Amino acid sequence: MNDNDVVSTETYTLYRGRAPLLVSLPHDGSEIPTDLASRMTPHAQRAPDTDWHVSRLYAFARHELGASMLVPRYSRYVVDLNRPPDDTSLYPGQNTTGLCPARCFSGDDVYVDGAQPDEAEVARRVDTYWRPYHEALAAELARLRAAHGRVLLWEGHSIRGSDLPFLFEGRLPDLNLGTSGGASCRPAIQQSLELVLGRQHAFDWVANGRFRGGYITRHYGRPDDGVDAVQLETSQRTYMDEMTTDYDDEAAARLQPLLSEMLRAALTA
Repeated sequence: MNDNDVVSTETYTLYRGRAPLLVSLPHDGSEIPTDLASRMTPHAQRAPDTDWHVSRLYAFARHELGASMLVPRYSRYVVDLNRPPDDTSLYPGQNTTGLCPARCFSGDDVYVDGAQPDEAEVARRVDTYWRPYHEALAAELARLRAAHGRVLLWEGHSIRGSDLPFLFEGRLPDLNLGTSGGASCRPAIQQSLELVLGRQHAFDWVANGRFRGGYITRHYGRPDDGVDAVQLETSQRTYMDEMTTDYDDEAAARLQPLLSEMLRAALTA
């Protein structure tokens, strides 16, 4: 990869690869602009709901598989890139967080009293942070599809896998595959991924459980138009220390071969 293959802007970095694979990491960013952070609680200022280190975890996809990768700069607390711009709930009837979250995954407030953004501010954040990411995402999918005929969009996510009763009860499986109930990719891709997961015993997993794929998976996953989209929500205990948020090289090295096998199987399918 040379300098011409990297597009760096105020809000995201795009690494352009040559394989029919785009790894999107919409919650990797952790930065919060100072003026916004000053209105947030001390807990929220630490951006605790970041998908910590996922760009590091998936770095092999760029270097070994030739994947493109899209990485944001800013925290989901600024705007959630994996929510629809009209903030329609992705999981009606269940607790979740919105386009400009007012609550943390713990259920605690993001903002101090009276400092929540109004509709005009939310609209400005969508224009400033959300749209550039999605324009880059759509353009890169189009470029790869034009070059290869089809493209795989892999949504890489992570979350603390236990002690989040606001979002789910008990312990989340290690690996949570989401394909919008099979609508966002061709059946052969989901079957190949489940086959890979089913023949390993190091990590427990579920397909289309609590996390079935967010806005990006559901919106861009159009198998009939040449775009297959898959989301993998990974419990952070599999590659890092959930309490300190430190990256665990040894744990990550145990997980990465499985992630690589999943990506290769999906590409082959």
